[in-house]
Amino acid sequence: MHFQIISRSDEISSELQRKMIERLTGAGMTLNEESPELVISIGGDGTLLSAFHKYQHRLKETCFVGVHTGHLGFYADWNPEETDELIDLIIEQDFEVIEYPLVKTKVMCADETHEFLSLNESTLKMPRGTTLVIDVSLRKGLFERFRGDGICMSTPSGSTAYNKSLGGAIIHPSFRAMQMTEIASLNNRVFRTVGSPMVFPDTHFVRISTTTELPHAVAIDHLHFEIGSIEQIEYRVAKESIRFARFRPFPFWQRVRESFISN
Repeated sequence: MHFQIISRSDEISSELQRKMIERLTGAGMTLNEESPELVISIGGDGTLLSAFHKYQHRLKETCFVGVHTGHLGFYADWNPEETDELIDLIIEQDFEVIEYPLVKTKVMCADETHEFLSLNESTLKMPRGTTLVIDVSLRKGLFERFRGDGICMSTPSGSTAYNKSLGGAIIHPSFRAMQMTEIASLNNRVFRTVGSPMVFPDTHFVRISTTTELPHAVAIDHLHFEIGSIEQIEYRVAKESIRFARFRPFPFWQRVRESFISN
């Protein structure tokens, strides 16, 4: 098996990376940065997000597994003290493949189109605190004119991230869906929005029409862009999925409990 390790590069993570490379290559596996079959993330959720974006062009060929050495490891199944057990299971190649849905964001500008995949969420705002004014269409019909700080379109696994802090629902990743949550919408007797998170199946798309040619702030997970002359933005549940190597049962709701409730 060909593998690659993405580390947060702190002392603990770097030592675990060195140990895993030594043992896995000693067992006949190949360290391969270009085309790994298994990507091991050592750090927090940010480390795994970085690994996902680095290898998103190989989602059909590559699986991911996380070792948690960061502050929050929602995507990580393993703790540092369990590394020897994980190494043994990787060498035995005894794992189940679990797929989580992604969100595809298509940004259509006057002269070019940008496409992105998100593992957690895709957000749209105006730079420097300007009010965002957009028309929101569901499938092909206008739904509302939104005014506020922005919108967040999250994946089911990403529903526990920024979406949760905005008051959105937590969605089990077995649902191929996406969720739109408002960020500080303006609601008064003049301006109205639905004022509630909305969940869409993979048969639907959401299309945003902008009302200004000024640059908009587009965030794809931890990546931030300012894009000008946007005409429309389309959100869909992506055809692609991220594949996790699951070496032992780790139910989603147990993951939620351990991340947000357990001490």
